[in-house]
Amino acid sequence: MEVQLICIGKTDDSELQKLISNYESRLKHYLKFTLQVIPDLKDAKNLSQEQQKVKEAVLIEKQLRTSDVVILLDEYGKEFSSVGFSEFLSKKMSSGCKRLVFLIGGPYGFAASLHQQYKAKISLSQMTFSHQMIRLFFVEQLYRANTILKNEPYHHR
Repeated sequence: MEVQLICIGKTDDSELQKLISNYESRLKHYLKFTLQVIPDLKDAKNLSQEQQKVKEAVLIEKQLRTSDVVILLDEYGKEFSSVGFSEFLSKKMSSGCKRLVFLIGGPYGFAASLHQQYKAKISLSQMTFSHQMIRLFFVEQLYRANTILKNEPYHHR
């Protein structure tokens, strides 16, 4: 199974990017993982929050295939423990899913069209984090989930 993380805007902080890259590298041992970054909108200052979300949704949709299983990383989504998330991934892996795609929206979240089309949502916390920080938290949890599935010592129970 391939796992893809699609997000809006590059990570500006080089230290944060180093950490993300470290987990991306580690994940190669377990599965095919790609981080797809959609560039920030050029005219965002001249757009309302809603217009920005709609334009971002169009760019996100262009990256998706009809066969993808798509999950929004959203503050109102289902919360998992790390073990629970690993069990969720295991079920997706055994279900024959070819490409599991997780989406991180821009600074204002997702357009209503994405919420309507993709009902599956996961929340990484009840707290609010920058959409750049969420990338790090997600790739670390994806790595952790894989070590749990392989019964490796990274995750201490």
